[in-house]
Amino acid sequence: MADHSEIARAAPAGAVLMICGPTAAGKSGLALALAERWGGVVINADSMQLYSDLRILTARPDEAEMARAPHRLYGMLDGAERASVATWLAMAADAVTTAHQDGALPIIVGGTGLYFHAAIHGIAPIPDVPPEIHAECVQQLAAQGGQTFRSVLAGLDPVTAGRLHDGDSQRLVRAMGVVRATGRPLSAWQADPHQGALDGKAVRIAMMPPRDDLYAAIDRRFEAMMAQGAEAEVAALESRDLDPSLPVIKAIGVREIIAMRAGNMTRERAIEMASRDSRRYAKRQMTWIRNNFNSQIKFETQQTERNIQEIFAILSKTG
Repeated sequence: MADHSEIARAAPAGAVLMICGPTAAGKSGLALALAERWGGVVINADSMQLYSDLRILTARPDEAEMARAPHRLYGMLDGAERASVATWLAMAADAVTTAHQDGALPIIVGGTGLYFHAAIHGIAPIPDVPPEIHAECVQQLAAQGGQTFRSVLAGLDPVTAGRLHDGDSQRLVRAMGVVRATGRPLSAWQADPHQGALDGKAVRIAMMPPRDDLYAAIDRRFEAMMAQGAEAEVAALESRDLDPSLPVIKAIGVREIIAMRAGNMTRERAIEMASRDSRRYAKRQMTWIRNNFNSQIKFETQQTERNIQEIFAILSKTG
């Protein structure tokens, strides 16, 4: 077993571990094992786990797990907030800097590809869209429907409109908001030089279990979430009467549990539909990882001693 002084010698100053994988792949378990062994700090890179409202439904680490090693950026935002990639990147940069100052190894873990892309490459300096313009765009989409809304967007930002589909409401609204707020298309902002990539030498680890194994784990996990109190979490969230366009309301399982509570869907059907959506999301995550993450290490199994030693070996060579 490597102690903290050993990892300090092996990893150069500024080293950062990045563990990316689909939902239910075992990322958090591996990150926690590494943090315990090597004096690391686990930093969240899952967009839904940023919010405090849905610990069970987003598979956020519980209190016992978080007590075993320092965890950052978990459950720190209220569900009424909208966290952008820029928001996460600024918080992650602070967490990484603090970890390095404390002599700890930052371990960024999650499945939100845009977060990892921003951490590695930075982001375009796109101004925030004022809340009133965002609200107007949401209303416009609701009144016009996706097809007409996207056609209007195509007249203002044909590049972005061309790569989105009619049902991609969140990205359509954002693109429209940006061009209305700034007078400049989102695609033009995105073509500008990127800024804010995290400092340090990144070791990128991909967790990529066999698809059948992953899908079975997803199905088991959603059943367990329901048994652990996911319905009560959603009931509390629903009672807040938040804007339905907020990210937390779009978390997988929220829509199905709300329908179940209203009597419009059976419990069995809610579990079936949420598990299906999780599997589809996992498939998209794996596609992004294969095409974009450029990992130095890829694991098909969850936490094992062999995995940990392989990571240690790569860290030792990083310098």
